[in-house]
Amino acid sequence: MKGKEIRQQFLEYFRKNAHEVVKSSPLLPHDDPTLLFTNAGMVQFKGVFLGLEKRPYSRATSCQKCMRAGGKHNDLENVGHTARHHTFFEMLGNFSFGDYFKADAIKFAWELLTDWFSLPKDKLWVSVYEEDDEAENLWKELTDVNPSQIVRFGAKDNFWQMGDTGPCGPCSEIIIDQGPEAGCGRPECNIECDCDRYLELWNLVFMQYNRDAQGNLTPLPKPSIDTGMGLERITAVLQGKLNNYDTDLFMPIIDQITTLKGLTYHKDPKTDASIRVIADHIRASVFLLSEGLVPSNEGRGYVLRRIIRRASRHARLLGAEEPFLHKIVDSVVDSMGETYPEIIDESERVKKLLKIEEERFIRTVEKGMQLFDEVIKDVRAKGSDTIPGEEVFRLYDTYGFPIDLARDIANDEGLKIDEEGFQRALQEQRRRARASWEAEDKTVARIYSEAVEKAGETEFVGYEKLSEEVTVRFIIKDGSPVESLKEGQEGEVILNRTPFYAESGGQVGDTGTLHSDKCHILVKDTKKPVQGLHVHHVKVLRGEITPGDTLTATVDKERRYDIMRNHTATHLLHKALQMVLGEHVKQSGSLVAPERLRFDFTHYDALSEDEFREIEDIVNEKIMEDLKVKTEVMDIEEALNSGAMALFDEKYGDKVRVVSAGSFSKELCGGTHCSSTGQIGTFVITSEGSVAAGIRRIEALTGKGAINYLREKRKEVEQIKEILKTDSPINRIERLLADLKRLEKEVERLKTSGAGDIISEAVQGAKEINGAKVVAIVKEGLNHKELRLLADRIKDKLHSGVIIAGSVQDGQAAMVCMVTKDLTDKFHAGEIIKKIARLTSGKGGGKDVLAQGGTKETESFIKVLNNIEEIFK
Repeated sequence: MKGKEIRQQFLEYFRKNAHEVVKSSPLLPHDDPTLLFTNAGMVQFKGVFLGLEKRPYSRATSCQKCMRAGGKHNDLENVGHTARHHTFFEMLGNFSFGDYFKADAIKFAWELLTDWFSLPKDKLWVSVYEEDDEAENLWKELTDVNPSQIVRFGAKDNFWQMGDTGPCGPCSEIIIDQGPEAGCGRPECNIECDCDRYLELWNLVFMQYNRDAQGNLTPLPKPSIDTGMGLERITAVLQGKLNNYDTDLFMPIIDQITTLKGLTYHKDPKTDASIRVIADHIRASVFLLSEGLVPSNEGRGYVLRRIIRRASRHARLLGAEEPFLHKIVDSVVDSMGETYPEIIDESERVKKLLKIEEERFIRTVEKGMQLFDEVIKDVRAKGSDTIPGEEVFRLYDTYGFPIDLARDIANDEGLKIDEEGFQRALQEQRRRARASWEAEDKTVARIYSEAVEKAGETEFVGYEKLSEEVTVRFIIKDGSPVESLKEGQEGEVILNRTPFYAESGGQVGDTGTLHSDKCHILVKDTKKPVQGLHVHHVKVLRGEITPGDTLTATVDKERRYDIMRNHTATHLLHKALQMVLGEHVKQSGSLVAPERLRFDFTHYDALSEDEFREIEDIVNEKIMEDLKVKTEVMDIEEALNSGAMALFDEKYGDKVRVVSAGSFSKELCGGTHCSSTGQIGTFVITSEGSVAAGIRRIEALTGKGAINYLREKRKEVEQIKEILKTDSPINRIERLLADLKRLEKEVERLKTSGAGDIISEAVQGAKEINGAKVVAIVKEGLNHKELRLLADRIKDKLHSGVIIAGSVQDGQAAMVCMVTKDLTDKFHAGEIIKKIARLTSGKGGGKDVLAQGGTKETESFIKVLNNIEEIFK
């Protein structure tokens, strides 16, 4: 059975058992700041398990894209060296939200594995939590598993919890005995052994308790089920493979790697490991890049960069000197594109980004080699045989310089690396990375769950109305429920319905007022911490507010209209960018505020002046056409089939809003919009630039903001004309700049032209050191550029030698060193400057023929130059 068929059979089995087949959520969790990546099937249902979200079904099944690299779950360093570790993998799962529990979960799992997948029953083992008598009895009563093959383990292996507090419960794992040939060969090998003989296939989590902050367990009113089985593992078992990489999920990728490099798989263990690293990492890279993530130096982007660079490093070990990874993207698309069509749509963009990142990595490895050489020289100069681990980590972290390459070079040089120091620095970096993804205050999250239970969901009426009579349902202050807010106090108010839009999809929340005869309240912001709950951040200006009060809620109309202009303009901009730059352009982030809009998008180059102007023109043309803006509510599949654009970083329900501007643009969007494009007024781009590799950012203004911006620019031009006393300021500025450049050159000439005698004296006074002429000269008042000119003139007269030129001004010393090319085998300008810098507490460095530096220790500097022979000893 092929991997594709196994995936389909699993979902079909549970569909026939009344489960909703739910599409995989993105790898980048939209609304969970506790996670770097989606790492399990239950992640998209987390809000349901916590009681923060309701779904129209109580049973679900999915095949979820998962990533385990970085953070708590980090398999990166093991990938390629074991049969089972992966960064990207697919998790098959079935879920019950207060519907069925242990009995049905056990029956479903056993029937699927033994009847549908025909696994031999005598090879299957089951583990249960040591205190879970119920689960063991159910396995014996409901299945024909061999009772002697049911084992009990402790909490470490068989008790699951979502976090330190919250839902948790015992779990039961189904394990297959793959036979002695898959094991470690030790006589004492058994089900508790860590070798591959006893392979964990499927984990059934029985979520039946809630753990409080004191560690106490209380039964949940509606126990739930969360199960997970790796597609790669079950595929290997069903295809009779002892290594996941030998299945049809990986072999098409491995075949393309070996074909391109002229290699044979399963011939050399080291080569095989590199092939497996590349095969795994290219899958992860393709899926992450397809979702709009780009390599960077922090967070998720940093993990992606490490994955790409690790794969590139192994490609180099296979003999690839040029970028290689982009050449094997098609093998991933061909294997998985039918199931995940987004990787087909994004394949060309993925190839370009991979090529760019590999080219950068190749350059940084070369840079790392140079820096590592300098580290080695410093180690030798100190008479040590150990390279500091912190220095190796710095190169590893900053330049992606591989630790194994560092070890190889160190070994060749007869040195060793301080491995403990490297590991300390690595663990500290991981600690910082984890800290940047810490969970939000769980106490605050629980208060919103309580608010939903007591107040119910908030009905949003703000698409049609900006004012509405509402009832106060719940009040929060400092993370706890309260019975009132008095004059001067601030807190959070939950209403039965609201016209206030809550911040989401890049659009900021509404502000305005809540008003009645007894109170007047300022709404400072509106948030949506959990699905269906609008939380109004308020300050009581007069009177008091209590639950049950009836108020008039009024949105700040002018501010909302400004936001609507910017949001509709964002849609026009998105389409215009695709028209001008290409279909690869995708939204990568946005901010829709009353005063401006910001739009991040995928593209590789800065916009040219022509592209800039064309994009702005298209948007303004569509504004002047006054296109009708229409909003429709439809099923998600219907919306996508209609050609509406969807964004990867958004979480969509079964029903979605589709916003169309005439026939020009169509997007899935829950925001607020103008009724026609003419209401936008004017559109002006104020800036365009890069925010990350492959990600550009445009900032723009509309309506009154655009008019004020243009008015300000016109005022600036008038002021410039007044200052320059001309009606043609550009011509005047060009002449002034030309005059300035000419005068700067004249100043340089005057500063050095009078140095003829000094140059002659310097050449005549050159010292013979180690078989070379060395000139050391100090002339006050020169900067680095002027010092280079001076050193150049001395070099022209000296023909062969070393020149060290220095100058002191404003309490600082500048220095330049030049070495003529015939002497670079004996002297290195960069090393000379470094040595002077060390002796004078300064900084500096450079190439073999030219280097420069500086120091604040001017007296020490003059002293060193007067005793230049010491430098060359």
